[in-house]
This record gives sequence, structure tokens and C-alpha cells, in this order.
Amino acid sequence: MLATRIFTALIGIPVIFACIYFGGIPFFIIMAIVSFFCVLEYMAILQKYNPHKIISIIMSVLFFIFLYISQYNDKAVIAAAVILFVLFAVEVFGKNTDMCAVRISVSFLGAFFLPLALMHMVYIREIPGGGMKLIFFIFITVWILDTAAYAFGRMLGKHKLAPNVSPKKTVEGAVAGTVFGILTAVLCRYIFMADVLSLKEAIILGIIISMVGQFSDLAESLIKRDGQIKDSGTIIPGHGGFLDRFDSYIFAAPAVYYYLYFFR
Repeated sequence: MLATRIFTALIGIPVIFACIYFGGIPFFIIMAIVSFFCVLEYMAILQKYNPHKIISIIMSVLFFIFLYISQYNDKAVIAAAVILFVLFAVEVFGKNTDMCAVRISVSFLGAFFLPLALMHMVYIREIPGGGMKLIFFIFITVWILDTAAYAFGRMLGKHKLAPNVSPKKTVEGAVAGTVFGILTAVLCRYIFMADVLSLKEAIILGIIISMVGQFSDLAESLIKRDGQIKDSGTIIPGHGGFLDRFDSYIFAAPAVYYYLYFFR
């Protein structure tokens, strides 16, 4: 298992880093792939609700492309209305009205929210004068805080953070993750982000990424708990599913983007 994880990382990390470096279409494509598989896994996790899997996946792909082409995420409201119209139409002209609201809700969440959340990584990459560095900054901070939360949670964890959702996560691990996330953000600022972020901004973003990223992880665990599974998938050898690997960015990416959008 360890050898498989290392082999996958040796192939996957350089590809991701190359796409981040070049930005533009390559980064859009890699994030589109991530979005596609996250939606696919999400639909599989909640299959007991019989969501409109094929329709939702197709709409999620079209929605992701629409968000990239439009360049303005406020147009997401239009896309949301279209997606809901299609889902309601399927139910109105379908043969079974039982649990239709649940099917629409589950399908909409997968088709709309996951692509919208992950598209913010593309928006951040396209920020003039520092988008590439910001993406590296986010990835590095999340990786370090996740590792610290896991390690310190195992060594010192005594108080459960959200026992009904993720029994192994602890308050001690979350605190350690936050501390190391902030320290990593500050260190990144001094190593390669001095021309992009002030010290104050690095600290604030470190707090945002650490706290929102860990909450995002719990949110994904909540969905898996509902689906009664441990891993979102097995498509990434030794690492589980795409949703497992990118869950921290679902809420963290929009949080970082809107902080930069409104407070800079």
C-alpha cells in the first residue's frame, strides 16, 4: 500500500505542479477532471437516494465549462436556475413522484455546488500577478495542516471534534492543524510570497485555509457517513478517491478567493 501511494504521488504531483505552473487551459483541464470525478464519486456515495446520476454529471461538466467561459461567477445564478429547471422537468414528466424532492436536492448539490466550489481554484490561479503562487500556497498549506492534524491527533488526541461524523478527528488534532497551517502560510510568505501577500494577509489566509479546510473535510465526511462508506472511491491507487483528496478545497477555495476579492 505504501509503495502504491508513493508511486502514485511521484506521477500525480509533477502533473499537478506542471498544470499549476502553466495555468490557463492546462490548469482548467486538471480541475475539470477533478470536478468530474468528485461529482461521480458523490453520486455513487448517495446512490441510495437514486439521484439523476447521468443528467447531473453531464450538467456539472457543462456548468464547469460555462463558469470558465463566462469568467464571472455571478452568472452561476443563471446556471442554477437552468439546472433546477431540468431536474424538476425530469421529475414532472417521470413516473415516480415519491421522494422527488430528495432526488432533486441530492442531484442539484452534486451538479451545481461541487463544480462551483472547485472552479474557484481556477479563479484564484487567474488572479493577475500572483495566481500561480497562491495556488501553490494553498496546496502546501493544506498538505502540511492535514499532516499535522493527523499526526498530533494520533499522538495527543483525547477530545472528539465531531464524533458523529468523523470519530477519529480530535480537537487536539484540529488545533495542531490550525497552528501548523498558519506557520506554513507565514513561511511560504517569506520564501516565495513576499511580492504577493503581506505578513498580515498570510496570517489571515493561514487561519482561513486551516479552519475552513478542516471544516470542509468534515463536510465531506458527513456525506460519506450518510452513504455509510469509508473512502469516496478507489480511482487514485493508494489514495482513495478524488473527493477524499480534494475535500479540503471545496469550502477553502471559495473562502480564499472571496477574502482576496473583498478585502484587498
